[in-house]
Amino acid sequence: MPSPAPVLDRPPRSRPEPAPEAVPGPVEGEEPVDGEEGGGGRGSGRPDRSAPARGRRTGRGPGRGRRGEQAPEAGPDDVEADPEGVARTIVLRKLAAQARTRHELATALASRDVPEDVADVVLDRMEAVGLVDDEAFARDWVASRQQRRHLSRSALRRELQTKGVDRDQIDEAVAEVETDDEVEAALALATKRFRSMQGLERDVQYRRLAGALARRGFSGAVASTVLSRVLDTPRD
Repeated sequence: MPSPAPVLDRPPRSRPEPAPEAVPGPVEGEEPVDGEEGGGGRGSGRPDRSAPARGRRTGRGPGRGRRGEQAPEAGPDDVEADPEGVARTIVLRKLAAQARTRHELATALASRDVPEDVADVVLDRMEAVGLVDDEAFARDWVASRQQRRHLSRSALRRELQTKGVDRDQIDEAVAEVETDDEVEAALALATKRFRSMQGLERDVQYRRLAGALARRGFSGAVASTVLSRVLDTPRD
């Protein structure tokens, strides 16, 4: 039987050091996300405090410079170079703040020297996609103002006229206000005002309440109904 081969001493194998984790770069055509540049990438062990954290709002976005600063308004040169683009930007900015009538938007464009024909084209497109809708505006305005401000139908009509809403659209919106709704709005206003008139003579209370209702545009018949209910109701 052959003798076993001698066992040779082998040096221990050294483990290869793990390769550092690769930091993914931005996809082609995509801007790097804030916070992934500099020393704050993966594998650094600690974030780079000089860069904003991912997902944290920095106060900068489209159209903003430093925190809270608005983008500069378009000047006459911008209007001349791209009138439709400037008009569209103005309209969308106005609508982002609150609903507007076509007349209000046209006035805003005219104040920025946007040509009338360009304004008409842009506003026609906005109406086509439903961003400008005077009929819906009038309906929502009536419902909101009557509930929050306790306005009469005549006062609501005057407000919509100043906003340039078409007369037929005003008539349709105001017609949705029932007489009972108008009485309730007047009653809410008179009751609120009456709380601050305690201790006054009845004729003084009547005169002041009647004046408040008249200034809101309520008719004499509505005011008479409401005043009798407010002043003749027994108080604890």
